[in-house]
Amino acid sequence: MSAREQFLAEAAKRILITDGAFGTEIQRWKLSDADYAGNLGLSHDQKGNNDILALTKPEVPESIHRAYFEAGADIAETNTFSANRISQADYGAEHLVREINVESAKLARRLADEYQAKDGRPRFVAGAIGPTNKTLSLSPDVNDPGYREIGWDDLVEVYKEQAAALVEGGADFILIETVFDTLNAKAGIMAVRQLEADLGREVPIMMSMTLTDLSGRNLSGHTVEAFWHAVRHAKPVTIGLNCSFGATQLRPHVKTLSELADTLIMIYPNAGLPNELGQYDEMPETTAGFVGEWAVAGQVNVLGGCCGSTPDHIAAMAQKVAGLSPRKLPELKPVTRLAGLEPFTMAG
Repeated sequence: MSAREQFLAEAAKRILITDGAFGTEIQRWKLSDADYAGNLGLSHDQKGNNDILALTKPEVPESIHRAYFEAGADIAETNTFSANRISQADYGAEHLVREINVESAKLARRLADEYQAKDGRPRFVAGAIGPTNKTLSLSPDVNDPGYREIGWDDLVEVYKEQAAALVEGGADFILIETVFDTLNAKAGIMAVRQLEADLGREVPIMMSMTLTDLSGRNLSGHTVEAFWHAVRHAKPVTIGLNCSFGATQLRPHVKTLSELADTLIMIYPNAGLPNELGQYDEMPETTAGFVGEWAVAGQVNVLGGCCGSTPDHIAAMAQKVAGLSPRKLPELKPVTRLAGLEPFTMAG
């Protein structure tokens, strides 16, 4: 049975749980620059380079993965959000991209297999690919709207390098997450398609959009519905929303997405909105209560947490939705659905 088939089989039984934030959990370790840097001999300050811990201090991401599995997670997202050539260039570590991703995926795979062996419940590894700090749709120079920091082919190659290493390390899926630019996401899709051609097999995709305002648009201006129309051809295992806001702000957009997407819905919001100090203080039971409303309404298939969420948040969610039926996929009339910044459906 393929990873896609096994995942769909499990998702038909119950609402699945993905893990929570890594960055805020890593901060709890209060690591020094030397902890991050290890003995790699890199010239740049490494403090804050969370991804490199797979090489220099793997006990940190291992402990976090374990905590989320103990909390009830079915999916481990690799600690590789910024493990791409563009982001790692800020740390002078771009030459380590493949190694970081392979080791991160191997770590998550080993623990997923360990926990599956304990109780027989399948665990999955999602190879996390963040959006990078470049955008294909927008110019960073207000005086030159036609300027782009990166081209399509270059970004596809960046994504492909990361995706290939994640799959090599044992990832079941490639999670293209926190999508603020829909064109970046399409480059990610193209990269995975090229990787599939190289490997001669499917590499299933998960996708998650992030909203930049309460109207429900991402940075490139697409609504939730338009985004789905733009990426539906990738046949993602899951489509969803993460980051930016807490569960209360995402509520109307979760409803919209659940009614129009004929695939699984995965939502992992922040633990509320940050306070004046940038800290997240929404309690686990509060977050679980909010996402539990979506579960009761039959709007979600997979739940988890993003910024500020902890193993306690994930445990509370798992307990809240235990026994609730997963969302049923809508049966949609076959029509032509297109997208500019707004969705466009041709009359059938």
